[in-house]
Amino acid sequence: MAAPSTVANADAAALLARLEPLHSMIYFVPETGEEMAELGITRGADQYFAQRSAPMGPVGPGVVTATFFNFNPARVARSVPAVWSLAAPADVVNARLRGADRALRRLLGGAASSAAVTRASELLRKACEGAAPEDRPLYAAHADLPWPEEPHLALWHGVTLLREHRGDAHLHALVSAGLSGLEALVTHVATGRGFTVEFAQRNRGWSPEQWAEASAGLAERGLLDADGGLTEAGTALRAEVEDHTTRMSLGPWRHLGAEGAAELAETSRPLSKAVLPAFAVEGVFAPRSPRAQQG
Repeated sequence: MAAPSTVANADAAALLARLEPLHSMIYFVPETGEEMAELGITRGADQYFAQRSAPMGPVGPGVVTATFFNFNPARVARSVPAVWSLAAPADVVNARLRGADRALRRLLGGAASSAAVTRASELLRKACEGAAPEDRPLYAAHADLPWPEEPHLALWHGVTLLREHRGDAHLHALVSAGLSGLEALVTHVATGRGFTVEFAQRNRGWSPEQWAEASAGLAERGLLDADGGLTEAGTALRAEVEDHTTRMSLGPWRHLGAEGAAELAETSRPLSKAVLPAFAVEGVFAPRSPRAQQG
């Protein structure tokens, strides 16, 4: 880490990357889908849009598209706002928490009630005290939710807050870089460290023709090469996007401080490792992605 009272940008980014699986496992574990199905929400896309947007209330497709950013608006509109006729947002929030509870108890085993989980949740809560809600709508909506009492759920909630806090900042960085939602997705896939092309198209609702059109436009800008890989300029742009995102997301880590961040990194390492089996889904992640390599 950096000096005793500060956290370097690279350390902050690396720590959140290590913590992030503790949140995003919620989109891959069966427990979440089962809880949503109990509410009558059975389609996978409906479950995703409902659970992540529910803290904002019964919002329409425009709000979800704006805050989620890289989904085809037509795909969003097939789920929102119709999903709110199946279940109220408050019920979805509670179902999601029940899914997180069940999944973490299964994945963490006895560690779910360990001193390490309790301490990590305490450190995360302190970090979140330094997270500003201004101009961060998705984060702000989640931050309005009460903190769960159980340490393993407080752990999940804290990582969720930090993930959405950085996510809102990431959208600012992408827009500043002149990238549309689809272009942002194409360039991220081109790094080889995210989704496969096929999964990204299918999951985000973009046709191969739309993907090809966006890729052609990026190639004209000198960001993609003839094979669809990032050019030197494209690589530099993606690096600036990540740097921009991190600079806008340092509040929690400055508040926690370097010693607290170092302790959180050490405490959370085995916890994050324990949830990685949730991501072992064939065809989702590119071979060079952190999920594929860790899982």
